[in-house]
Amino acid sequence: MPSSTLSNGSNATTPGRLASVYSEVQTSRLNHPLPLPSVLRNPFKIIDGPKSSAAGNPDEIAKLFPNLFGQPSAKLVPNESGMPGAKLKIGVVLSGGQAPGGHNVISGIFDYLQDIAKGSTLYGFKGGPAGIMKCKYVELTSEFIYPYRNQGGFDMICSGRDKIETPEQFIQAQETAKKLDLDGLVVIGGDDSNTNACLLAENFRVANLKCRVIGCPKTIDGDLKCKEVPASFGFDTACKIYAEMIGNVMTDARSTGKYYHFVRLMGRAASHITLECALQTHPNATIIGEEVAAKKQTLKNVTNYITDIICKRADLGYNYGVILIPEGLIDFIPEVQQLISELNEILAHEVVDEAGEWKKKLQKQSHVLFDFLPETIQEQLMLERDPHGNVQVAKIETEKMLIQMVETELEKRKQEGRYNAQFKGQSHFFGYEGRCGLPTNFDSTYCYALGYGAGALLHSGKTGLISSVGNLGAPVEEWTVGGTALTALMDVERRHGKFKPVIRKAMVELEGAPFKTFASLRGEWAIKNRYISPGPIQFTGPTSNSINHTLLLELGAQAQEDISSKTC
Repeated sequence: MPSSTLSNGSNATTPGRLASVYSEVQTSRLNHPLPLPSVLRNPFKIIDGPKSSAAGNPDEIAKLFPNLFGQPSAKLVPNESGMPGAKLKIGVVLSGGQAPGGHNVISGIFDYLQDIAKGSTLYGFKGGPAGIMKCKYVELTSEFIYPYRNQGGFDMICSGRDKIETPEQFIQAQETAKKLDLDGLVVIGGDDSNTNACLLAENFRVANLKCRVIGCPKTIDGDLKCKEVPASFGFDTACKIYAEMIGNVMTDARSTGKYYHFVRLMGRAASHITLECALQTHPNATIIGEEVAAKKQTLKNVTNYITDIICKRADLGYNYGVILIPEGLIDFIPEVQQLISELNEILAHEVVDEAGEWKKKLQKQSHVLFDFLPETIQEQLMLERDPHGNVQVAKIETEKMLIQMVETELEKRKQEGRYNAQFKGQSHFFGYEGRCGLPTNFDSTYCYALGYGAGALLHSGKTGLISSVGNLGAPVEEWTVGGTALTALMDVERRHGKFKPVIRKAMVELEGAPFKTFASLRGEWAIKNRYISPGPIQFTGPTSNSINHTLLLELGAQAQEDISSKTC
């Protein structure tokens, strides 16, 4: 059993995984070969691109990051002589929720150090950013890492949601960097984590530390991406896991002929997972939050849309179906957003009494909406807020709410003679099931390249960049590798009277190729049963190296745009 010394002022040991108890599939994945882009397999150098700006409010971002703002992106290109082989001491941390492929990012960093900077040391900070502040780490060795290669989960070093944001916390991080004599730190995380990585890079520069900071794009939600960073890792695997489950539910619906399955999928801020799963499985109805917001639809609008489809299918003899809903749907509905905003204000300043006197502080429209909602949803809206003051949407059972609202509307139509069938709703929430599966071949290879590239960026002295691997529609050897300025992805939000930097979330673009493709087909899917059951993730065979529809469509649209711009 692999083990390594855990350092935090004690001599405790941290047991690793037992590869001897792996399934045959897990064991086969351990030695699955991971091809690298050709630029990483041969001598290379790093060249700088043009000066960068910001995703929004560049003047404010420049004030917040005076030492980093405007720095260029970086690109690896072939070179006759390779990088210098100086030894490095690098730290790595997993931050935020799990995503398939995280272990391969760490493996890529480790292998870069072994291949190019022999004699280097890689430290894994335990439990997320708190591990940095508490100087709680484990030295990662070949034996320790081996059982985690191509495996799901974040349990090699585990993750956490702590932030390094106060002066005291930055000093703790500085002390850890000094104690371990770190040359660099890789932060593997989503938009919040990479914002934190940029703040750390700025702080270390101000403190004149040699430790540089590089980020890696992680989130199954798919909302950390831009032209230079075409995908966040884990999205491909998670969507394929969910699509298999949806396909199974579709077969069940067709087999019984009497259930409507309402499936809520992960994705608080964006509906990328729901859209991708729809493209993979062809459900009867799919709600895309960004479209709801753009059209300023109400809960009644959404309910009527679903009910109309159920009635049309009943006329054709189909009293079953599958409906996909994004986790964050209620955040996209303007009237619900207003209600939540008012509830937040009320809950922040007074104790809610059972008599309901507090409701008088709601505006009339919000009061009517609150009373209109099922009691269980009312209770969930009143739950304790998360650390950011947001409603915990994962605890709001939107799928059950819609089932109740559709039942009410169908009963009304039945009394009016417009619906004569029986409706039975089944609710599902596919959430954490998709976060730690065995990564697909795409995520395995993509993550390995991200980690290897992060090592190259640190080795060349770069800081405040996010590791970027592009040209993902081509064979792996043709993928491009580089780094994008984290400040180029940022905007600001006003919080507690101050401007705070945030990496702008990438939302579903209604004019983008994935949504337009879906919109052109959903009418047929609604009435006709065009269900697709993708089955489990394949690691060998003709579909094993396929990538998700969203990325394929976006890459195709981008390629066409590039061709058009060159011919104009």
